[in-house]
Amino acid sequence: MRCLGKERFRFFRTTVTERPTSVTNGRNGFSLIEVLVGVVLFAVIGVALMSGLSTGYKSLAISQERTFAEGLAKSQAEYIKDQEYISVANYGNPDVYQVVAIPADLASAGYTVEISPPEIAEVAGVSGFELQSIAIKVKRDGSVKLSIISYRTGFAL
Repeated sequence: MRCLGKERFRFFRTTVTERPTSVTNGRNGFSLIEVLVGVVLFAVIGVALMSGLSTGYKSLAISQERTFAEGLAKSQAEYIKDQEYISVANYGNPDVYQVVAIPADLASAGYTVEISPPEIAEVAGVSGFELQSIAIKVKRDGSVKLSIISYRTGFAL
């Protein structure tokens, strides 16, 4: 069996080196320039991070606003399809398409739905049938967020 010598465990030994006695020969700390460069680097990274978070928050708010407006517009279009058909000639008081009930949280956020009076898009070849175009506008605080046109066909009286 072979005996392991001291050479094999060289990494266990600590070496003692002399410390320089003067400040110019060794480095005992950070200089003012190094500290300033570090602070500036952290500031730039912090500003970039905050800018990215701000942009992300704004895009999330815009996306959420568009999603709410699209949901309201689709709900209104489906609600119109469920109502009795009103011909363009007979449209007016009291015969109008009813507006969908807006949920309380969206109503408190300023969302409203407007329906324009239907217009004849095209008269079919068969007498009495008409194709209506109905414009639906979803507004928030008075500004239009989404506008769609829904089509409906029916028998004109």
